Amino acid sequence: MRKNWIDRVAQAMERLVPDAITTAIILMVTLFVLSLGLGASVTATMDAYYRGLWSLLAFTMQMTLILVLSLILGSTPVFKRLVVSVSRLPKTTTQVVVLAVLSSGLVAYLNWGLSIALVPIIAIHFCKEAERKGIPVDFLFLLATLTGVGSIWQFGLSGSAPLLVATPGHFLEKTTGVMPLYTTIWSPAAVVLVITFTAATMAAGCLLMPRRVRPISEFPEVTILGETGAVPAQRKTPAARVGLAQWLELSPFVVAPLAIMLAGWLYHHFFVKRLSLDINSVNTIVLLLGVILHGNVLRFTKALQEAVARSWPIVLMYHLYAGLAGLIQFTPVGDFLINLLNPLLTSYSYTFLTALISAIVAVFIPTSGGQWLIQGLVTVKTAEIVGVSAQRGLLALSVGDHVGNLVTPFWAVVGASIARIDFRLYFGYRLLFAVLWFVMGVLAFTFLPC
Repeated sequence: MRKNWIDRVAQAMERLVPDAITTAIILMVTLFVLSLGLGASVTATMDAYYRGLWSLLAFTMQMTLILVLSLILGSTPVFKRLVVSVSRLPKTTTQVVVLAVLSSGLVAYLNWGLSIALVPIIAIHFCKEAERKGIPVDFLFLLATLTGVGSIWQFGLSGSAPLLVATPGHFLEKTTGVMPLYTTIWSPAAVVLVITFTAATMAAGCLLMPRRVRPISEFPEVTILGETGAVPAQRKTPAARVGLAQWLELSPFVVAPLAIMLAGWLYHHFFVKRLSLDINSVNTIVLLLGVILHGNVLRFTKALQEAVARSWPIVLMYHLYAGLAGLIQFTPVGDFLINLLNPLLTSYSYTFLTALISAIVAVFIPTSGGQWLIQGLVTVKTAEIVGVSAQRGLLALSVGDHVGNLVTPFWAVVGASIARIDFRLYFGYRLLFAVLWFVMGVLAFTFLPC
């Protein structure tokens, strides 16, 4: 069957795009040479890389925990039954796409880590049920579509930069003050973008579905994951042979004290210290839910082992990218990239150029919080120069940030690892949603109130 243009783009990317570690090495060499070309010495450039390489150790552990704990939560029997139940509802390809996008969008709006961890599982179960009913759905394209709608986490309850600037004492408070969430993620422009982009993703998923669909049965390892749902099997031990150790592993009473302590931590965080939602509180909430829903130590431990195995890319890659961040932040490269387009800035071009620069930087620094730390001051100052709000700059930066997330292999590798496929198989499709997100985001934050 003749391939359409989206198939050809996907296959071209499959042949051309290197893996995440290779990409990081290429970027490292490029930035090193650029730093030297801009006048920095070899010693200064090496020192910049040295300062960056291990600068995200604590942050990497927090991000790893978000992904691992989200996978643990996604592997609970309750979640599997919920996803399977919803996946059985559609009767047509359009219904599969619409319901899968809505499910994934809801998860993404709640938490970005849950989105990364659970979107592959949602795609697997929807495709499995679709094939069982004879509904034509391409697994790779649906996975990319659901990854695309995951972009809305930038303006959801776990948006890194908006949560940061809404917290008293943030590093730009003297310049911007505290930015309430109703001026950022709940501003009219952000709300409109979340709704319209979700609808646009549904339309793209339906209209651009490949003509020759690849059902989930063409991917044996994925099919196995769909059958098990990544839910650890309960150990079967004859009653007469159950000793104290086995009883403790299987008993729900053993995890009860841990659940109580975690709930107490959350109460202390929100009601005693009166702190806002942050990375640690999100991780505690997800850990508490995982412990409760798995119900005993055995199931939780097996889910943990599986989750750690699926999360291997994030353990190392953040450090390689931290080295790149050092080369940008502590050499002339950072100012060069940021000032490159400054002469073109106006109140109308500001959102486009901010998002564009942010997308370029995000390829090197795949973390919204870290990117705001590096670009925030310049973004706010340029917003003041052209006469727009600092909130508009933050939201424009978030648009570009997720374009970078979609076009860099880093997060594609993470998602592919969870789904047990080669990331190149669906990477090309992600570019479609990167373009869609960029265009709609720029329009929203250029012309709508925020």
